[in-house]
Amino acid sequence: MAEPLVGIAQTIQLAVTPVFLLTAIGTILNVLTARLGRVVDRARALEDELTGPPLPGGEERRLVALDDLAVLDRRMGAVNLAIALCTASAFLVCVVISVLFIGEFTRLEWGQAVIWVFLAALLLLAFGLGLFLAEIRIALTTVRVRAGLLGDRRPRTGRGAREA
Repeated sequence: MAEPLVGIAQTIQLAVTPVFLLTAIGTILNVLTARLGRVVDRARALEDELTGPPLPGGEERRLVALDDLAVLDRRMGAVNLAIALCTASAFLVCVVISVLFIGEFTRLEWGQAVIWVFLAALLLLAFGLGLFLAEIRIALTTVRVRAGLLGDRRPRTGRGAREA
């Protein structure tokens, strides 16, 4: 009777590590969906601006709003794909956990399958994080361009900022 319990306890111990990874992926998905929500809200606001009464600032403001919409579209695409990849990664982690338990009850040797599925989950997560980084770079690049409008009014950074 103790023998099966030892095997089950070891399987549960093996499954704990992927569960921590699953928790981390859930946190990443939470961040990604929050970013997507903010981007969508900004895009809707710009669309309302463009379809409403003429913008103050005329054609120049309209062109800036259209450029902003194009950037937001790129950001939405990157975040959306990152969410899809991270979700697929989480799904594969669930498969790994399931296979660990099924393998314990059926006594089948699925070690190679677990390795490959877990590796696929890690690769999907890595690509999802890469797209997250790309989305952040897109956002920062557009902010940097807008900061260029400040000219001499940019705050000083570094040691000289404290002295001024």
